[in-house]
Amino acid sequence: MTATTHETATFFVPPTHTGPQLPQPGDLQRWAQPLLLIGTAVLYLWNITVNGMGNQFYAAAAQAGSVDWEALLFGSLDPRNFITVDKPPVSQWVMGLSGQLFGFSSASMLVPEALMAVGSVWLLYAAVRRISGRWAALLAGAALALTPVAALMFRFNNPDAVMVLLMTAAAYCTVRALERNGARWMALAGVALGFAFLAKMLEGLMSMPALGLVYLIAAPVAWRSRLLHLLGALGAFLVSSGWYVLLTLAWPASSRPYLAGSTDNNFMNLVLGYNGFGRVLGHNNYGFQDKAQIGASAGQAVAQPHHGMGGWGDQKQGLPRLFTGEFGYEIGWLLVGALLATVLVLVSRGRAPRTDVVRAGTILFGGWLLIDGLVLSFMKTNVHPYYCMSLAPAVAAMFAIGLQEMWRRRTGWFGRLGLAVLLLSTGGWSWWILGRNASWLPPLRWVILGVSVLATAALLWALASSRRGRGATVAVTVAVLGGLAGSAVYSVATIGQPHTGGGPLVGPAQAGDRHGGWGQDIDSPQLDAMLRGTTTTWSAAINRSSSASSLELSSGTAVMAIGGFIGSDPVPTLSQFKDDVAGHQITYYILPAANGHGAFGRNVHTDISDWVQAHFTPVKVGTDTVYDLTAPKAGERSDHGQ
Repeated sequence: MTATTHETATFFVPPTHTGPQLPQPGDLQRWAQPLLLIGTAVLYLWNITVNGMGNQFYAAAAQAGSVDWEALLFGSLDPRNFITVDKPPVSQWVMGLSGQLFGFSSASMLVPEALMAVGSVWLLYAAVRRISGRWAALLAGAALALTPVAALMFRFNNPDAVMVLLMTAAAYCTVRALERNGARWMALAGVALGFAFLAKMLEGLMSMPALGLVYLIAAPVAWRSRLLHLLGALGAFLVSSGWYVLLTLAWPASSRPYLAGSTDNNFMNLVLGYNGFGRVLGHNNYGFQDKAQIGASAGQAVAQPHHGMGGWGDQKQGLPRLFTGEFGYEIGWLLVGALLATVLVLVSRGRAPRTDVVRAGTILFGGWLLIDGLVLSFMKTNVHPYYCMSLAPAVAAMFAIGLQEMWRRRTGWFGRLGLAVLLLSTGGWSWWILGRNASWLPPLRWVILGVSVLATAALLWALASSRRGRGATVAVTVAVLGGLAGSAVYSVATIGQPHTGGGPLVGPAQAGDRHGGWGQDIDSPQLDAMLRGTTTTWSAAINRSSSASSLELSSGTAVMAIGGFIGSDPVPTLSQFKDDVAGHQITYYILPAANGHGAFGRNVHTDISDWVQAHFTPVKVGTDTVYDLTAPKAGERSDHGQ
């Protein structure tokens, strides 16, 4: 027998052979998955347009992509293709194409995001079912759907939704690859990660080490084949992500939009700097002094009982970050249980064959959780709490796999102790998180704690006798429902609130909390009418993309975003701006009030504003100062002082 054949024979394949499952009625097993997906769709699609344009920065790009193919391809902020958003364009492709098909609107933009939630839940269910069976798969899918950060971001228009869908698809493909010779499935996993990279760069690759490690350890083929299959997956990743990088390099820079966030209009500069290692290592400088100033500039209180920090969520770098502050509300509910489950399953499966599917699933999802979690905990620059969205599938899967494994071993002390630890830690941690927002539904935390303790005690009592099997099933079900209650109620509260701006937050509304943070602007009908009346390529120019995007959405015109997202991108130069003015490409220059139009970041283009102020006459429009670039001051030359 060859090595490959021998190793295939030792593989634990059928999930039904991994141990006894929780008893379920046949009808429930048959309808569990459809009901889960239908419930997820109803929950996430309900009143989704309450979020309006969501993050106007990405909404403007979706609007541009809905009317211009080049803007769609590059993820341009405006349909005249001056500058892109500061992320790769996969998310914009989905929303822009939806806008082309159905007309751009809040619904056409956000409904695809909600459908990505359904797809992610389905893929996670399918992956966990092959590892631990239907009951665990149902729990994992429900836990993902009821995670507050998922309820927030799958109804929003940031790139995180499509990134997580693709990361979950890569995990599913890897699980399929572990069943037999997995070359094709690992290649598909590489493709999924390639497009996850084109959704949010390095964050989309946080699961890659775990996926490669589990295949190297547990695939049912010889080690040389494992290495070759991983090389094939790497090749598939490079092709599926690299084609776009090569496109940006080959396309003449003069005829495509500037790649926002880069210092040299190069895609790899974004990967290594602004959106990659620079952010993790703290090398980026966003023009802020500290988080308190961020909150103040966004018009929010610096210290609030729940959120605070203008959308950065009262966080501290280090291991506690994911358990405290806004991160705790968004991802912390099952996090302790998932980490404990990782340890418990590895101990439980310590003597299993190399290809054991449950241990493999733990390496996959537990490794994803640990690697991604450590990076998020220690990254230094501009860490939004909603970044923990990338952890949600791993947390949900690992909690479900661990609970099923401990139930399988419930006849022994280890399984009983493991069940008690998982259930009590989850209920107790929910009690603690809710205690940080104790003014909201005060009885809820005590109900959760009481249910968790009583149901766990009943479970241990029932397991003490083999004649109390039905009682044990009821008790563990009640304990799980109690543990999930805090996360579920917080998710429902999140869905019940409108979320807009660049820093959306989960949970119920708090006093003074806009559930949006910075990046939203007050509409000026007079200014909008002025912009709609222009005939130039760009109706106006204004510092920073958040300001430009707001004006584009309200006026339906293309607005030049000077300096990009935070105002520091080196475009346009003063010479280029003068040429555009002389060529009658821009009608107005807008100088916002100090705390209007997204007062965010810094202005390194004072040479442009100084030149405009020196050569054109200001007019006050609402709170903004507007300069008509087609009408220079009296006595100025026709070239406007060039």
